[in-house]
Amino acid sequence: MKSVLIAAAVGLVVSILMTPVAIKTFRRQGFGQEIRDDGPESHLSKKGTPTMGGTVIVLATVVGYFTAHLFLVGQPGRGVTSTGLLLLFLLVGLGVVGFLDDYLKIRHRRSLGLNKTAKLVGQTVVGLGFAVLALVEFGGRPPVASTTISFVREIAPLALPAALFLVFALLFISGFSNAVNLTDGLDGLAAGCSAMVFGAYVVISFWQFGHSCASGVVEGCYTVRDPLDVTLVAAAAMGACLGFLWWNTSPARIFMGDTGSLALGGLMAGIAVVTRTELLLVVLGGLFVAVTLSVAIQIAFFKATRRRVFRMAPLHHHFELAGWAENTVIVRFWLVTGMAVAFGIGAFYADWLSLTGL
Repeated sequence: MKSVLIAAAVGLVVSILMTPVAIKTFRRQGFGQEIRDDGPESHLSKKGTPTMGGTVIVLATVVGYFTAHLFLVGQPGRGVTSTGLLLLFLLVGLGVVGFLDDYLKIRHRRSLGLNKTAKLVGQTVVGLGFAVLALVEFGGRPPVASTTISFVREIAPLALPAALFLVFALLFISGFSNAVNLTDGLDGLAAGCSAMVFGAYVVISFWQFGHSCASGVVEGCYTVRDPLDVTLVAAAAMGACLGFLWWNTSPARIFMGDTGSLALGGLMAGIAVVTRTELLLVVLGGLFVAVTLSVAIQIAFFKATRRRVFRMAPLHHHFELAGWAENTVIVRFWLVTGMAVAFGIGAFYADWLSLTGL
């Protein structure tokens, strides 16, 4: 438990102290956000706000994880694991893709960065690399991931061939990566919701650590690999998001940009894969799913009928144009995420109770 608290605390402190440094540096370099022309008029005043703050979130997460491991040196079975390194690879890799996207937006002074093909290639290389390595056996140990899709535990009818699982994992990682990216449209919205989802995975993965089949096969045990290391990554990411939120909350002094949103969404999906709770993430991150669906519905309905379902997509802009103040949208969406997280954790715990007969 001490190492978990250290990971979260270091992630928080590094993020909250380094973000002002990033604000000054990016402002001096002219790294300001470009605002989409067809967005709400109230957002035009945000033009020029420093972006790429996701670099701080990624850095704080990595530092928090490795600092926590300094306090585990010498303890058997508590070293840096392939699971933790794979998750950091996913975080940093997608962060680099997002950074390139943000940089091109700034360089060309427009709200579009990488073209769709380049962005897709970057996400594919990182996501597929993670999925392939997650199925490899290192040192005779079982793979980090399972080819059977899970809710709280593996669902036998959803066992996939390895090739099909790679496709699923790629779509899952890219989907959540883009979902957080779409949600990052209001001050503090994505950072606050992400912190709650990572907080849920701190609870879930630490519970799996305490009830791992590796420590003895008992009723309701979990077969996941390195659950404590997953907890450290999730705790560091949670702390990093909260520290960033201090400066990102309305009125935002800095935006995370694609650097942060792509990295955080990918990390959520990666944690779901290694904890074998892919479908549970759809519940925990229900707001991200709803925002993504609003865009898909808007596009499909408009192409079919030339009419719109929402005043504007993504969903948060619809409520803004409906008359809700930006802070009202943010807080209510936070509340929705809080309820989704509570329901998801409840479902996870209820499954364990049903298997143990308590």
